[in-house]
Amino acid sequence: MKLIPLDPVLKASSELGFESTVRLARGLGLLLLICTALYAFPKTSLIGAILLTGYLGGAIAIHLRSQSPLFSHLLFGGYLGIILWVGLALRSPQLRALLWP
Repeated sequence: MKLIPLDPVLKASSELGFESTVRLARGLGLLLLICTALYAFPKTSLIGAILLTGYLGGAIAIHLRSQSPLFSHLLFGGYLGIILWVGLALRSPQLRALLWP
């Protein structure tokens, strides 16, 4: 949704304290798309997971700063991060061996 900056995206970014510009929305959307593409390809999935974890951590920090609701907004990035790493562990034998010897 950020690549095609719709009104809800611009409104939400201004509510979170950011300047509501199309350039910012597209930049964040492009960053998320690149990180997701890295996660999707097996050879770069680990670096993609690390970058997506950082992106989601930033989202959690922004929601914490804006005092968003706990379970629906603040922890949503944490939920996605857990799913992300469990998915990576399930498809990567090397990571499973490292985490569960």
